[in-house]
Amino acid sequence: MPSPVPVPPEVARRRTFAIISHPDAGKTTLTEKLLLYSGAIRQAGIVGGKAGSKGATSDWMAMERERGISISSAALQVDYEGFVLNLLDTPGHQDFSEDTYRTLTAADAAVMLLDAARGVQEQTLKLFEVCRRRGLPTFTFINKLDRPARDPFDLLDEVEQVLGLATSPVTWPIGSGPDFRGVYDRPARAVHLYERAERGGRAGVVAVGGVDDPHLAELLGHEAHARLVEEIETVEALLPPTDPAAVLAAEVTPVFFGSVLNNFGVDIFLEHFVRLAPAPGDLHLLDGGTLPVAGPEFTAVVFKLQANLDKRHRDRTAYARIATGIFERGMTATHVRSGRTLRLARAHTLFADERETIDVAHPGDVVGLVNPGLLRIGDVISTLDGVAVAPLPRFAPEVFATVRSKDVQRDKAFRKGLDQLAEEGVIQRFYPAQGARDAVLGAVGQLQFEVFARRMQDEYGVEVILSPEPFTLVRWLDATPTSPGRFGRLVHDPDGAPAVLFRHAREVDYFQEEHPGLGVRSLPTL
Repeated sequence: MPSPVPVPPEVARRRTFAIISHPDAGKTTLTEKLLLYSGAIRQAGIVGGKAGSKGATSDWMAMERERGISISSAALQVDYEGFVLNLLDTPGHQDFSEDTYRTLTAADAAVMLLDAARGVQEQTLKLFEVCRRRGLPTFTFINKLDRPARDPFDLLDEVEQVLGLATSPVTWPIGSGPDFRGVYDRPARAVHLYERAERGGRAGVVAVGGVDDPHLAELLGHEAHARLVEEIETVEALLPPTDPAAVLAAEVTPVFFGSVLNNFGVDIFLEHFVRLAPAPGDLHLLDGGTLPVAGPEFTAVVFKLQANLDKRHRDRTAYARIATGIFERGMTATHVRSGRTLRLARAHTLFADERETIDVAHPGDVVGLVNPGLLRIGDVISTLDGVAVAPLPRFAPEVFATVRSKDVQRDKAFRKGLDQLAEEGVIQRFYPAQGARDAVLGAVGQLQFEVFARRMQDEYGVEVILSPEPFTLVRWLDATPTSPGRFGRLVHDPDGAPAVLFRHAREVDYFQEEHPGLGVRSLPTL
């Protein structure tokens, strides 16, 4: 059996991860604080902050800044203590779950952010299930300890019971709410007390030794100190130390406590995360084989498209995760789906809406490739022919609307915006097989329509009219029926595949009764 290819240092120091959470758990604020502690920015913005406060660096879209939510996925690269962090910040709103799911396919680990008062919430559970299916090591950060919070033992028990994942606290909170003072670092057996920093700045650390340090009792008060000693003794007796192998096998989640808003515990989390999280691994192929991450062949997978990152040029960017080999600017590779040879002359790193041209990238890195319209989500670019990976997840839309431009003289810009935003996956597009020619848009949730309309106006100068349609589901067909039938509206997707829009599930049954033998699927064939 051949010996494994040694992993080069540049690959070994990469950490590529995504943050998952329920909306309003503090996900984008955590992203900002990781940038702050890495030295990438001097002051962290706060999503949904007060008037006059700095906006979140990782949120570049106007609607994100106004509403205090993340809508688009962000890819940020920073250096931290000799490691290269590739942070894939994802939309928190459930209407954009498909974008989040795709982003998770480009990650090697996930950071699950929980609200200390609410625990495991619905959206977090859904996203964790994706991580479980992919075998992603998951790190848990329990946030908002500066507010009234549930008992830490209850929160650990909920993670284990609801997610079926063993927990191993790496840090332990010292107090909660207004009495939250800091965290205890179990591996280092060290107490870290913090001083609240100015808004957006790093928290000051009060230098304290171990839990038995007499000075600690003076700072905390004897009652609070005695409670901390008792809790730590219980943790050490009941919960074993974190096993790095079990973390990498996704059998145990290391748990950290803190306050992202006040920067309490963020520094300790980072120090442990970079040493426990996995480096990029080999690429698993659809046929069951693998390509070595450190092998000579270059391969990258496109997991997201984004239009108009550069407002001056109105270009399109394809986010591609380097999976194997080394990217070098100007190299040639095969666009596997079409068989065309591409010269990768223009690639850049991504930092919100800012970019910097890069010459070299390594496995785990995410690069932005200028997309002339050829690249699609899920495409593979490789120096090898015929490389096939598992298809990226797709969601069937659940809400529908007909769209048209309010100003017919803006038709060219309308068509361009419709094409590019559909490519991104902001909405899905269908065209009636008969009758009206207005496109029917499908979305997972109503917010996607709002984002579509706002971006059409902001980025393409087109005001659109969206007329709700009564449909709630779509089914793709193996072939176009010889007669439309009485149930559903026959449409075609942009690839020309036939599909039918239905008002409710019973109509699907009626349609199949009218068209026996016609294959009906909930998603198109990729």
